[in-house]
Amino acid sequence: MTASFEQTAEARWRDILTGNYAAVSAVLAGGIALHAVNITITATMLPSIVAEIGGQQLYAWNATLATLAAILSAALTGRLLRQTGPRLGFALSGLIFAGGSLLAALAANMPVMLLGRIIQGAGGGILFTLCYSMIVFVYPERLWPRAMALLSGTWGIMMLLGPAVGGIFAEFGSWRLGFGVMLPVTGLFVLMTMLLLPRRSKEQTQSEPVAFGQLALLAGSVLAVSLGGLAPAPAWAAVSVLLSVLMILALMRQERKGRVRLFPRGAMTPGTPLFLAIAVMALLIFCVNAEFFMPMYLQRLHAMGPLMAGYIAALVSIGWAGSEVYSARFTGRRMLRAVLAGPVLMLAACTALAVFTPMSGSAGPALTLLLSLALIALGIGIGIGWPHLNTFILQFTSEGERDLAASALSTIQMFAVAFGTAVAGLTGNLTGFKETGNPAAIANSAIWLFATFAAVALLAVLASRALTATQQE
Repeated sequence: MTASFEQTAEARWRDILTGNYAAVSAVLAGGIALHAVNITITATMLPSIVAEIGGQQLYAWNATLATLAAILSAALTGRLLRQTGPRLGFALSGLIFAGGSLLAALAANMPVMLLGRIIQGAGGGILFTLCYSMIVFVYPERLWPRAMALLSGTWGIMMLLGPAVGGIFAEFGSWRLGFGVMLPVTGLFVLMTMLLLPRRSKEQTQSEPVAFGQLALLAGSVLAVSLGGLAPAPAWAAVSVLLSVLMILALMRQERKGRVRLFPRGAMTPGTPLFLAIAVMALLIFCVNAEFFMPMYLQRLHAMGPLMAGYIAALVSIGWAGSEVYSARFTGRRMLRAVLAGPVLMLAACTALAVFTPMSGSAGPALTLLLSLALIALGIGIGIGWPHLNTFILQFTSEGERDLAASALSTIQMFAVAFGTAVAGLTGNLTGFKETGNPAAIANSAIWLFATFAAVALLAVLASRALTATQQE
């Protein structure tokens, strides 16, 4: 262990950015950049897209379906890597992503747009998973932390640049070009992969079984809620939510009793520290989906342009990244306090957004400042405890299942995004979000939407208290 630590300590940034590893580092960072910037420019351009092709009632589906496709495709990435090797695997994922981008650019209505987003999500999910999977194949172990930091840093930078790119296209009425520009960029990326990546990985592992049953239940639970958002009456929406809950309970039961699992043993057993850590993480990710809806509310209720609205919404990412870096050094009681403080801050932020977002009219400096502070607090609410929640999940997992725990982290995050946007879409549509020409109805939907996020944040507060109590005994 000491030798391994010393090797890691000697790793420098120039070791992966120059010399033999420079090319592959560029490819992996490029793959992460493609997926990340696509997420943020779509969120910023979506109000302009809806204004042109309609489909306000399907607004949330753009994130829900793309994320679901990413979850399902990510589950198959390991098999793809073993069957095709890195070079062809990356090229195929890039071509799938480009196909979805082309379809989105040409969409004349929202159903076609959603099909494009599904294909984009599938390509992006494979791309994202391949980038992280390749770290252990192309770098020596001492460079793994630097490589992980490179990909995380690239993601953070793109989450900040994306709103600017999307805002510029939307500001000048060229959202189709925003998707279209992805084609040459993706083409360049595919060319880089064909020239720079190895045909085969150094290691070929035996194919692991895929938990298709749990994946089907996971996808079904999200789709049930999404369909509930289109229901003609609240009673049907309630039925869809009940069906979704039953599917989640069935998934938990299958995880406890099945031989093939998505999550480490004990992850779906209520009351265990591992279950509580996963619950806090999922609930916080659920709440941070508020960022996805802010560009629409800021443009429709506060008369902001797409560029300004996109950048104010991106303050969530700034709060998340900054607080995560700051709190990563916490240990002991400070670490536990950070895990406790995050959900409380999230609750306060969601409550503030429920109060300030519906205040329609041209946002003056004071209101803009209050909204900005609430969004920064939303990001800090998840970021301040994020490194420690990830660490808890790995620590609470048996050593033989650490690999499963690592892959489960991305599954948890993507499921929480998909489920959160689905619930938000249902809540918004039932309370006025789909009435595009009625500012009062949209303002009413903002109250209910952020109140729902606040209620979920309260559950995160309770779960975090239970989690930290297990660590103080």
